[in-house]
Order: sequence, then C-alpha cells, then structure tokens
Amino acid sequence: MPTNLTPEQVNQIVYNLHNNPFEILGSHPVEQDGKVEQWVVRAYLPKAHSAWVVCPSQRKEYQMETLHHPNFFQCYINTEELNNYQLKLKEGEYEKVIYDPYAFRSPKLTDFDLHLFGEGNHHRIYEKLGAHLTDSEGIKGVNFAVWAPNARNVSVIGDFNSWDGRNHQMQKRNNAVWELFIPEIGAGTAYKYEIKNREGHIYEKTDPYGFAQEVRPKTASLVVDLNKYQWHDDDWMEKRRHGDPLTQPVAVYEMHLGSWLHGSAKEKTRLLRGESEPVRVSELNSDARFLSYYELAEKLIPYIKELGYTHIELLPVAEHPFDGSWGYQVTGYYAPTSRYGNPEDLMYFIDECHKQGIGVIVDWVPGHFPKDGHGLAFFDGTHLYEHADPRIGEHKEWGTLVFNYGRNEVRNFLMANALFWFDKYHIDGIRVDAVASMLYLDYCRKPGEWVTNNYGGRENLDAADFLRQVNSVLFSYFPGVLSIAEESTAWPMVSWPTYVGGLGFNLKWNMGWMHDMLDYFGMDPWFRQFHQNNITFSIWYNHSENYMLALSHDEIVHGKSNMLGKMPGDEWQKYANVRCLFAYMYTHPGKKTMFMSMEFGQWSEWNVWSDLDWNLLQYEPHQKLKRFFTELNAMYKSQPALYTQDFQQEGFEWIDCSDNRHSVACFIRWSKDWEDFVVVVCNFTPQPHSHYRVGVPKPGFYKEVFNSDSRQYGGSNMGNLGGKWSQEWSYQGRDYSIDLCLPPLAVLVIKLQPHESLETRSLDHTP
Repeated sequence: MPTNLTPEQVNQIVYNLHNNPFEILGSHPVEQDGKVEQWVVRAYLPKAHSAWVVCPSQRKEYQMETLHHPNFFQCYINTEELNNYQLKLKEGEYEKVIYDPYAFRSPKLTDFDLHLFGEGNHHRIYEKLGAHLTDSEGIKGVNFAVWAPNARNVSVIGDFNSWDGRNHQMQKRNNAVWELFIPEIGAGTAYKYEIKNREGHIYEKTDPYGFAQEVRPKTASLVVDLNKYQWHDDDWMEKRRHGDPLTQPVAVYEMHLGSWLHGSAKEKTRLLRGESEPVRVSELNSDARFLSYYELAEKLIPYIKELGYTHIELLPVAEHPFDGSWGYQVTGYYAPTSRYGNPEDLMYFIDECHKQGIGVIVDWVPGHFPKDGHGLAFFDGTHLYEHADPRIGEHKEWGTLVFNYGRNEVRNFLMANALFWFDKYHIDGIRVDAVASMLYLDYCRKPGEWVTNNYGGRENLDAADFLRQVNSVLFSYFPGVLSIAEESTAWPMVSWPTYVGGLGFNLKWNMGWMHDMLDYFGMDPWFRQFHQNNITFSIWYNHSENYMLALSHDEIVHGKSNMLGKMPGDEWQKYANVRCLFAYMYTHPGKKTMFMSMEFGQWSEWNVWSDLDWNLLQYEPHQKLKRFFTELNAMYKSQPALYTQDFQQEGFEWIDCSDNRHSVACFIRWSKDWEDFVVVVCNFTPQPHSHYRVGVPKPGFYKEVFNSDSRQYGGSNMGNLGGKWSQEWSYQGRDYSIDLCLPPLAVLVIKLQPHESLETRSLDHTP
C-alpha cells in the first residue's frame, strides 16, 4: 500500500465505491528495509472537521490532517506496534472518542463457513451471519455479516451513526458475504443494511438473519443476545428426545396469539389480581392492546391445561408487518414478532408451556414472502432470494414472491431457519404452510403463466429436494419433534422417510378427511344415508400417510361460518352435531388439530381484529360444550388404543361400515397391547336406536367410557347405564355381540373391563 493515496482512492471511500475499505482505512504499517518503523492511520469521518489518533498505551494524541477531502483524515505515528488506538473527533462544538472499526481486521467468518454456506450445508449459519455480540482484541462490539453477492457496496446504518451509510462501509468476503465489526455498540441497537446496486440505487434492508425487529410500523432490526435466557425444561427436552410422537397422544390447539384475547386497563388489573376468567368483549375499551408473552403465559397456559390439549400451535410468530396477514407474510424469519414482547419473553412462554407438559408447534412459512421494501424482495438490487422469472417466482393471487430453492444460499437460509427455532426457542414442532404451493409449478397459475421443469412436468423438483433436506437435517438434530405438512394434493409419500424417497415429514394434514366431514355434517341428517362414503372413505387411504386430522382457521373464515353455524337443524341438533363430529374425529385414526373458539361453540367467524367471543361462556350450552372438549381430551389421552397405532393397519378394524340406512358406523381401535382395545359406535342421525346390536371381539362387561350425548355436555342423556355385558350371540362375523342403546347424533366409546369375570355374570344376561 503506498504511503500517499491518490484522490481517486480517497473518492472511492468518500462516495462509497470500495468493496474492501480495509485496504484504505484503518492502520497500515510503513516498512523500510523490511522493518516496521511507522504506522499510517486513515479515517473517513463525514461530520468531523478535526480529528486525532489517541494511543492509550503511549498516552499521546496525534493530530490528523485532511487528505484530498475535508473529511478524510490521515496521520503517521512513529512506533513499531499500534494496538487498540482510538479516534478523537470534533463535530461542531462536540467532541467524542471512538474506536476505529477499521482497526479490527480479524474476520469472524472463516473460509470454511463461507464454503459450507456456498454449498448450502451450513446448518447453523445463523450463528455467523446477522448481528452477533462479540469482542475483538478485547473490545466489545457487534459483528455484522450479510449475504449480498450482487451489491456494489453495503454499509451498516443505525442510530449509532445517524443512519449514514458513509460511516460503516463493509468488507466483501468471498465475492458474496459482507462483514464488519463495529466496536462499542451492544444489545438493543437498531440497525439496517444500506445496499447499493450496480447502478448506485440505494435500498435500506432489515437483516435477513436479524434476531429481533422494532415494533411495527418501524422496521429496523435489533441486536439481541439469544443466549442470556436460562431454560428450565431439561427434563422435557430429554423426554422428548427419547420419545416417538407418532405413538403418543397429540391433540393440538391451533391459535393466533393476537386475537385469542386482547388486554385493556381492566384486563391488566385482573391479571395483576390473578383472576382466571377471561374478559368479555364488551369490557374491552379504547386502550385494548395485545397481551405480552408473559401475560399469555399467565392466561393461556392454564386454559390449555384445563382443556387437556397436548400441544399449542401458534400461527406464525416470525416478524410480519401487517396484523391482518395472520403472520403468513414474513419479513423477519429469524425474529419473533415484537408485538408481544422480546425474544426472551417468547422463550419464557415456551419454557412455561413445557413446565406444564404442553408442547409448542410454530407455523413455518418457507413457501413465499411479501414484497415489502425493507424485506427480502430484490434484496441486493437483484432477484436474490426469489426467481427472476415471475412465472416461477411470484404468486400473483397472494401478491407474494417464491423462494428460489435451486440456489444453495437460499436453501441454506431456510433450512437453518427451521433448525433455529428448535435450537434457540426449544419449539417442539413446525407446521409447514402451503406445501402444495411449493411442490407444483402451476399452483394457482393459468396455462401459459408457468414454466415446466427440465423434464416437462409441473413438479418443482428443487422445492421437493429442499423439503427432504430440511426434514432429514431436522430429525438428525432433534429426534422426537414434529414436522407437519399442510399438503392438500396426492403428492406421494409426504410423510415417508427421505431414505425411501419420501419428503421426510412425520405428519401430513388430511385435507380430504376435512372436506368429507364438513360436507357430511353440513347436510340434513336424512340425506346422510346416501353419503355413507364420506364417513368411511378416509380409512381406505389412511395408512398411505401419517395423517393429522385438522379443523383449522381456514375453515371458519371468509364466509364459511364457524362450526356451529355449519351444522343443520335446530340449536340442540347443532350442538349435538358438533359433539358428534369432534368425537368421531378423536376416535378416527390420526393426530388431532382444532382451532381456537371451537371448544366453546363460537357462532361468529374468526376475526383477526377482535377477541374470541368469551362472553358466550356465561351461557350454559357453551359451558357444557367446553366441558365436553375437556373430557374428550381426557378420554383420548387415557386410551392407548386411540393413539398408539394411528398409522398401522392393525390399529383399526371395521365392525360395520355399511349400515347407511341408519347412518351408523362402528369400529375397533386396537393398541399395541392386543389386550387393550375400544369399540366405537357412531350414530349420525337424530334418530335414537334402543336395541342396536354390535359384534365385539371378546366376551365380558363393556364399560361406556365416553358418550357424547351425556347430559353434562348438553345432550339428551341416553345411554347404556354405564355399560353392557356381551352375549354369546354371533353377529357381524364375531362370536359375541352387545345390545346397545344408541343416542341421537352421538358417539359411544365402550371398553372391555378386564377385572370383570364372566363367572360373576351370565353371558345371556341383559342388564
């Protein structure tokens, strides 16, 4: 490096044209005869009119002189070593002393990091890219790194430099990643990246790997230390690691944090008093606000515990700009939304869930992202994260962009993001949104508006490979977790392992079952006799995938009505139909998901802008429906036959599925312990049957362990006086049978009691 710079070299810094400012700025040795006798220090200080180099070890200050520009300073220092010097600058009447960021030359990203990232295999790239609290040469600060290969220049901007991109120009590494250590800033610092494209156009972008963002409508990223929180869920995590969720009960309460319950002055008072009843909508006032993660932990977790759900599924908690998007248009993939608090608050919420035995599933959105100017769109002045061809890279119906899964660094960004939520936030599962939109190139596109793959097909092969990579890596790090696909087509082997050619999820939403059930229960019961296939068809394909039965938020918005409103008949029949639907759902093979408000029978559709209709719980029918769900969950978790063999053919056996004349279906659910089973009998009409015979596999006393028509749930209270003894009466291909009373629009679950001996009762005795 020449000791004197040309005006052109200075102008490269002044006009932010140099992709490696370390070549000019900072300290540089001046050698003579191979020996360092002098150092030259250069600094570009856009607002300073004078500056000095401060050497604490020498207790000296060296006046700097301007060079080719009134704000470009330089001075020579006669010393063999120059460490940890500072710059004193005068801006108007103010003086300040700072460390020179260009004095810290040791990069935090290694060549191996960059190599792994370039091939798409850096599993914890979030520990390298983004903003990380660290120290360099004993000085604390933040190391920034961002992938922007096509940018001409990148700077870090923030409050610390008056959002002026001339101050902290970054160094380009490996022709792709830009990096800079900025001393003396810390947690809570707001920042963005100022990115210039080849034409000199400037884009101010939030950090794709930023761990937090400002509260909307502000959009800057925030420096955060994610390692401060002390977790208390070691036992939960160890148990999860050795468990198999496919053989365990999984009943998921899907919810949107922002519309479950809002807070107000009155609500805050109740929270402080420790009162448990939710506030009614009528009590909310103009100061209504989102509850914090801490408040949600206090209010929501006891509610979920009372209802008996095993998991909470949160609609996306990654940062998003618009409340009405439900969270599905993500701009901060590594940042939990600041609407409800900071990252440590979310960690506390999840920690408290684990203490109460509740798992946490988070909706994850790798299929598309919005076009907001501060986000990923056109990130470095080019189509970096998205495809350039709108026929591949844009969902016009949604107004969003599609990730380019064929680009290694984009694939790495998303794959590491999935791991990140499990690693840093201890979540227990992801529900991957809109998988079908990822897998098909013609998804929601008209002829001529999409491009085939290399083989002339409509399958997005890059997306399929990406999903396989995510699931393969995810389960290698975190055994015992859930990866759930919202996939609505017949794409084969979605929930099969990747080593046999599957996509590697361990669960897939059964969208066909959902449509069949809502069509069936939405029709007048008299017509159900002609549609028995709606009830039985799902069993024909049930074992082709590991299915989750889901009645989600999508089914109670956009004019579809809530569950009660979908049901035919008078009010009593509507409640009975809802109980019948959910009891059948819980006894059908597959894990379970239902959306908030269904548990107490909200009439209105879900509205993201308001609370659930908690005021309904003052009325007896809604109280009884809530009790029904509480006891349904308890029954489900207490019967291994209902969950241990969800995905084995041996776990389900029809007794009779052909009685369409009565709209009755009955079947057996077997546990892995073949001595343990339950018999399920469903009557899908309002017509009760006083003597309905059902074949059973073994003799003995069959206890009625659940009856959805119970008076305590709001039913007619018809039943079998607690249970029935079998008779040696061959029926439906079995040696024994039971004469049952089938209540209207109801599901019965009966179970053989092993402690009851046939010697105590006659087989032909009818109680």
